[in-house]
This record gives sequence, C-alpha cells and structure tokens, in this order.
Amino acid sequence: MEVENINVDAFVPAKKAQKRGAVNTQDTEMQVDQATGIEGLVAGSTQASAPPRAKRIKSELRKVSVPPHRYSSLKEHWMKIFTPVVEHMKLQIRFNMKARQVELRVGPETPDIANLQKGADFVKAFLCGFEVDDALALLRLEDLFVETFEIKDVKTLRGDHQSRAIGRLAGKGGRTKFTIENVTKTRIVLADSKIHILGSYQNIQLARRAICNLILGSPPSKVYGNLRSVASRLSERM
Repeated sequence: MEVENINVDAFVPAKKAQKRGAVNTQDTEMQVDQATGIEGLVAGSTQASAPPRAKRIKSELRKVSVPPHRYSSLKEHWMKIFTPVVEHMKLQIRFNMKARQVELRVGPETPDIANLQKGADFVKAFLCGFEVDDALALLRLEDLFVETFEIKDVKTLRGDHQSRAIGRLAGKGGRTKFTIENVTKTRIVLADSKIHILGSYQNIQLARRAICNLILGSPPSKVYGNLRSVASRLSERM
C-alpha cells in the first residue's frame, strides 16, 4: 500500500462557522460622530444607521400642596395670585383639583428660571396664612424668606401650658404680635402650634428671638425693651 506525501504548506485551515444573523465585526465598526456625539455605524458601511430619537426636554415644574383649611381662601383670592404670577413672572400656573396642588411651570416667555422658585415661594407663603399683599413682597423684593418653626422646637409644652404660650405670643387683641411685627419689620402668622415669619434674614432672627423669649416665659415688657434697644442699634448702623 503506497502512502502519498502530503505538503503541509498547502494546507488551508477550515473557516469558522458563523451563526445566522451574525454581523462581521470588521465590516461594521462602531464609531462616535464628532458632530452629533451619537454612536453608530461608520459612514459608508454596508448597513444604514438608524436615525436618533429626539430627547424630550422636560420643563421645570413646582408643586405646592394646599392644606384643606385654605381651599376656600385660595378660591376667593385666586385672581390676585394668578395675575402677578402670569403677567409679571411670565409663568404658567394651575390648580390641580385631583391632586389638590398648585402647579407652576416655566413657559416659553419666562425671562429667568429663578422666577419659578419665586412664584412657588409666593404661593407657599399665601397658603401658610399670609395676606396676598404681604406675600407679593417675595416677588418684588430680593432677600426675603419665610421661616417656619413650632413651639415644641423651643420648649416642650402640652395642654394648657401650650395654649398660654400661644396667648402670650398673640397678646390682648393681637397687640404683642403687632408690636413684634412693627419693630422687626416682619410679618408673623400664628397657626396653632406653628409659627411662620416673613422678612429678611436679619429681621427674622430678631423676631424669632423675641418669640422664643415669650415661649420660655419672659414677660412681654422685658421682650419689648430688648426689641427696642436692638432696633435702635440697627437703625444707627443703617
């Protein structure tokens, strides 16, 4: 039996089997387009690249929850709130009846995105209990804030002790509260155990210090004296 000599150099390896639907990686390389920044196939390759989907840009939105006891007041003063927000701030505003929220959104004519936060602060201040005219100062003036704290943050009081503390803050006919407002140039809302103060940062600190002293049991006459001395000092600096 004769054996033929096999030339090793003439041997060609078998091609690897490819699965159906597989794409040759040498023909279609993924590259990033310098102009659009979209990753896709090389221009001029065998397969056409799919057009990129346009990304939807979500507009900025603020939602302010409305407490149940402020529904009727919001309905009554809605046009006073709606007019400055839409005409001056150039924002879009609506009341969502299902979610019970006031929604504010940036519109195409909004000059500054910071107006959205101002509008939300304005609506929130009204819902805290401030008058519309007082809350409007948040839209017209800079460096105004609303600070909220509770009586229990200062001192833990329960029952009649808490009621007496609220009475000391209000005073007879609201006299104590009005005095603090006039001296510190702030606006104060007493909502049960919560206290809201509207004003500049420095004036809020003065009003809060006076309110804390009243909660802790200081007599109103002593608080008035401290307020007048601090206010006179501030006026001299100005």
